Order: sequence, then structure tokens, then C-alpha cells
Amino acid sequence: MRRACLTFALLGTLAATLVPATASAAPGFTTSMEAFEPGGTIRRVAVTRPSSDRTAAPQILANAAKVTPIETNGPSESTFDLVFVGDGYTSTQLSTYSQHVRSSIAALFAIEPYKGHRKQFNIWQVDVVSAESGVTNDPTQGVRRNTALGAYFWCGGIERLLCVNETKAKQYAAAVPDVDQVLALANTTKYGGAGGDVATSSGGNTQASQIVAHELGHSIGGLADEYDYGTCETREPREPNASALTAAQMRDRRAKWYTWLGKPSPDGGTVGAFEGSRYCKTGMYRPSVNSLMRTLGRPFNPPGTEAMIAGFYRETALRH
Repeated sequence: MRRACLTFALLGTLAATLVPATASAAPGFTTSMEAFEPGGTIRRVAVTRPSSDRTAAPQILANAAKVTPIETNGPSESTFDLVFVGDGYTSTQLSTYSQHVRSSIAALFAIEPYKGHRKQFNIWQVDVVSAESGVTNDPTQGVRRNTALGAYFWCGGIERLLCVNETKAKQYAAAVPDVDQVLALANTTKYGGAGGDVATSSGGNTQASQIVAHELGHSIGGLADEYDYGTCETREPREPNASALTAAQMRDRRAKWYTWLGKPSPDGGTVGAFEGSRYCKTGMYRPSVNSLMRTLGRPFNPPGTEAMIAGFYRETALRH
């Protein structure tokens, strides 16, 4: 099953001229994205992006990309395939790209439950060569880079929001036999990234690797955001870590994370029903004080961990 989702995205066409986030001449599209700040704060924003962010690459270029298996723990039918692609790395900087991939892997698998379930993953590296080194709008707005996937800061006018051509990122990732998650790294040390169908991260900034851990929470565990910035709906959601029910209502109805109530949580205190979650300041509850789904750098809470572990093995269940 090919689920090209996440992508540490920073790749622009070899022949493309990147459109900075401040440009408004070309027609575009509006999408909801997660924006991440250096202190770990996350917010969901509506972003208008240029249509060039969705143009396809010549298939001959995508087919020529070199694929390296970084870690193989089993057949794709029973493992989760993570695929790294890069942007802004020239042919002489592929060793730097490899280092960035490995540092991102190390950061991801230092976090539970990824750490304890590493054998459930296959990890792949796709070498994408850019004509120029770096990222558009880095270090300042107006700086242009001719890169394979067109990564740029100041996406939607937000400095740290790092966007990439998602279509091209997925094309390059498709060089791998099976894709469950695409992780796109950009050749920059400036903190930045983005969430959504294609997630992006700064390859040279270890702190930005936390973005990957959070985004996999959505795509693997089906987890909700536990912060309260964004468009709010107080209906009962399907995500296992957000609820319109109070702790008492959960106990009475034997609903959501009622079996975890009162138990210790690694992000502090005990599991309960804390108001402020899924973009709502009131009327929506989260399981713990401040987990990774609320602020980067924090651990998953027990309901989130449980959902993640189930997600690691869902691939096997879907195939058999």
C-alpha cells in the first residue's frame, strides 16, 4: 500500500524559478498547514501558496534518483516504510544530506514509542540533486535558490513556515519500492518546517526533527492536535486523544481514554481531561498537560502512545 504522506520538504525543480512566499502575481491555492516556532509552539494556519508548488517534475529526473536502504527490518508487507528526500543539496553535498538524514533518524528514534518499536520500520534515502545549494528566502526574503523541489521559507508570509513542491517530493519518493511516509529535508540550518500532507524540516537543525515526530503522530497514530490555535469545532472527534467529554463523562460512558484516567503521564502529572485541545480553548479536552501533540519537545501521553503503537502494526493488519 503506497501512502506517500509526510515529506521533509524542500525541493524545487532543476529548471524552475522559485516563487517567494511574498509573491502574489501567480494564481495559487489555499490550504491548512501547521506552523512551528523554535520554542515548540504549534499553530494551524490557512496558507495561500503558488500553483507552482504542485507542478510535476519531468519523470526522467525522478526515475534517475539513487535509492539507498538505510535500515531494513523486514518485508514492506509487515513493516512501516519511511522515505527521506532532500532539497537544496548539490551533487557535491550528498554526503551532507546523508549526515542530515542520519541525524534526523537519531532524533526521531530517541523518542518513545518510536525508540522501542524501531524494528517495525524500514528507512530509505532518496538522493535528489539540486542545481544550487540552500533554500529560497534563507537567510532573508528575496534570496532565490534553484533547487529540485523548490523549498522556501516565508511560506504564506510566515518566516519559519517551510514549504516545498509536494508533487515533486512524492515523485522522487516513489523510486522506493514501497512508501508509507515521505520525510523531506532541506539543506539549511535555520529552524523551520511545516505539517500537512507533506511535512518539511530543516536538515541541518536537529531541533526541527521534532516536527517529524509530531507529524507522524497524525499519520501513524491518527492523533489530533492538542493545542488551541485554529478553527474550533466542539463536536466529539474520532481522534483518540481529543474529546468533548469531561473526565466524569468518560468514566460514566466508558469512553475515550477512561482506562488511563488518574495514571501517570510522562509529560507531567496524571492523565485527566484538560480543557483546551483540537484548536478549541474551551469545550474540548486533551489527556495530559503538555504532550508532543501540543508542544514540540514533549513526550507523547499514554493514550497517544497507545495509538502510535497500534498504528505501527496497522500496516500488517491491512495487508493480511
